[in-house]
Amino acid sequence: MRSGAGGWILGGFLALCAAATFAMNNAIARRGVLSGSVIQAMAISVPFGVPLFLIAAWISGGLNLIPTFSLPALGFMASAGVVHFVGGRYCNYRAVKAIGANLAGPVIEGSTIVALTLAVLLLGEQLTVLKIIGVALILGGPALTVERKPKHRPDLAFTPSYFEGYLFSVFAAFAYGTSPILVSFAISKAGLPASIAAGLISYIAATIAIILVIAVFGQFKHVRDMTRETAKWFCWAGFFVGISQMFRYMALALAPVSVVSPIQRLSLIFRFFIGYIMNRQYEIFSSRILAATIVSLLGAIFLSLSVDAVQEIIPLPPALEPWLNWKWP
Repeated sequence: MRSGAGGWILGGFLALCAAATFAMNNAIARRGVLSGSVIQAMAISVPFGVPLFLIAAWISGGLNLIPTFSLPALGFMASAGVVHFVGGRYCNYRAVKAIGANLAGPVIEGSTIVALTLAVLLLGEQLTVLKIIGVALILGGPALTVERKPKHRPDLAFTPSYFEGYLFSVFAAFAYGTSPILVSFAISKAGLPASIAAGLISYIAATIAIILVIAVFGQFKHVRDMTRETAKWFCWAGFFVGISQMFRYMALALAPVSVVSPIQRLSLIFRFFIGYIMNRQYEIFSSRILAATIVSLLGAIFLSLSVDAVQEIIPLPPALEPWLNWKWP
């Protein structure tokens, strides 16, 4: 169960792990979609999560909890899987294929605003001064990486399709911002085993959905025709995104959406570093990355700490207490 400041700190750390492994997934998927299609990526990466979560649920004891879930909770878990793993991932991969992970990332950061707005309106969560500062820093950090006129790079091995890339980045932002709310409805005040079981159900629902999509649009032959090299990239992408979602579900079981969702946005910063190592010829990079990293990490720290935790570590002047204890609504 969520356990106050301690649970928030652990939840924040798990969200950070989710951000790092999600960035690895994006970098690897970027290599895959250079030669393969988004449907091929979905056909491998989505089902790949089922055995990962199945093993984790068996080890953690989460399998025994599945019969205890209510029908509404199961519905929210399944909906979260379809929205995030099918809708959000398709739009994300489509945007990455069109303009690269670095250009798509800042637009997808809009999912933070979607998630926080829904958390306040639907979950009764409150904004504090520390959270507002943290959100501002995390949103401001990635914004520093955006340049109005990217420098021309003759060694760039792809031509960005800006309209398609930015359009699907916006769609991905709405999907990624909505799914944490659905997860929170399903596993609020649940423990880690229950969160793993919820992730398994979400992945099963998403796998059924992607199989139906492939069947309806007659894409089975197209999926089978992918090359061995492309399949290798998509398998690794599926592995890392599965691990990332495992961290994400555990984080949401311990900390509020308003803490977990913005910290996960640090994947934008991680993907710059990983992409520079793996995909230097297939991405557009900004010289502002160091400043963006520092600002965003400060934001993550602010979001992970409660006022009580700060006061335990650093004695604050009494004059600041009313200001720091402000909450909305």
